[in-house]
Amino acid sequence: DGGSYDVINDASSPAAGDCCAQQSSARHNWEMNYQEAAIYLQIGKNDYYDSFQEAVALAAYLFAHNHLFYLMELSTALLLLLLSLCEAPAVPMLRLGIFVHATLELFALIVVVFELSMKMRWLGFQTFIRHKRTMVKTCVLFVQFIEAIVVLVRQTSHVRITRALRCIFLVDCRYCGAVRRNLRQIFQSLPPFIDILLLLLFFMVIFAILGFYLFSPNQSDPYFNTLENSLVNLFVLLTTSNFPDVMMPSYARNPWSCVFFIVYLSIELYFIMNLLLAVVFDTFNDIEKRKFKSLLLHKRTAIQHAYRLLITKQRPSGISFKHFEGLLRFYKPRMCARERYLTFKALNQSNTPLVSLKDFYNFYEVVGLKWKAKRNREHWFDDLPRTAFLIFKGINILVKSRVFQYTMYTVVAVNGIWILVETFMLQGGNFFSRNVPWSYIVFLTIYGVELLLKTTGLGPVEYLSSGWNL
Repeated sequence: DGGSYDVINDASSPAAGDCCAQQSSARHNWEMNYQEAAIYLQIGKNDYYDSFQEAVALAAYLFAHNHLFYLMELSTALLLLLLSLCEAPAVPMLRLGIFVHATLELFALIVVVFELSMKMRWLGFQTFIRHKRTMVKTCVLFVQFIEAIVVLVRQTSHVRITRALRCIFLVDCRYCGAVRRNLRQIFQSLPPFIDILLLLLFFMVIFAILGFYLFSPNQSDPYFNTLENSLVNLFVLLTTSNFPDVMMPSYARNPWSCVFFIVYLSIELYFIMNLLLAVVFDTFNDIEKRKFKSLLLHKRTAIQHAYRLLITKQRPSGISFKHFEGLLRFYKPRMCARERYLTFKALNQSNTPLVSLKDFYNFYEVVGLKWKAKRNREHWFDDLPRTAFLIFKGINILVKSRVFQYTMYTVVAVNGIWILVETFMLQGGNFFSRNVPWSYIVFLTIYGVELLLKTTGLGPVEYLSSGWNL
């Protein structure tokens, strides 16, 4: 760690060869610190698990956290889902032989076994078996593995309900993180949802019994002639699909029977159903708040682990730019040197050579910023090559000059006078000539050249922003 590097620096002056070896060893130790700190920060960002392992299986972790591994997970899950098109009963055109689709399924399941083994390698066995989603995936994998072997041995396909569980492999992949979060929140909000649902069913049963005793004597009422029909029709009434039909037979016999349905709809539809939505919304908000708090603590724990690896005994008050840059080389390898420096300056709010722990807590927010060179673009053609820039710059100067403006005003005035003269010279009322006058062609050509020059010199946006040009 960083402490070992300081010890080496504090050692007495050795021979030249030993000094080079110690410097190489110190450099290697810092590289390991950078990589381990980056791993802690990735764990804090990904929020896969709630605990940190002191001894991380580095090779397995790096293998399980790269885009090729994520693509392998996604491809395997999609292959298992697409096999449903080839297994009987399936689409006749796409149906494969039993040996073929069973072999493909076994191959995909073996890949899933390899993925889980790599995860268990870097997580550790204790953490692996305590993670609920991973254990559900392991159980489904075990059952489907046995079924695939049975199908391959018997050479005949039986009814396999567990095919519906193949979507678990897709949901568990890296690219479905948002789906997992939503599903987790739905499951966590079920207890209060079930409480309100039981209250709704409780009132429904009470009104079903009451409706049966009130309206079953009416032989023309088919909705409440039995207790089962009473319960089913009140359940449908909750959606108002059979209203007012369910009320009309009893209402025809006694108009006061409408009170029963008004009270039922007021309690069940307008009160309890809205209460159900309010409870679900409030539960989701509470889960989001708790999730945010736990995620914040999770990230801070990761930042604290990384901070300890990047400070030195000589300067324990903060992280220098050298060590911060070494961290980013592993955390975001594609970040250029300029972006690393700008990230360090944005993170260092205290304007000191070192980043303190307080500033380092903002690491996730700052490292996600996108940096772009700010240019004072006066014209739309500023980024063009120099030759094109000079051409468009000359056109821009021309169209903004007073000579050009007064010239165009003169052309417009001459055009107006010419139109008046032609109007007075018309004879016999022939306003629509078959031939286009040459003056029209000349003036339209001049206006077209003006439009072209202004559009290229000013740019389309600046040109159209003027009401006169429009």
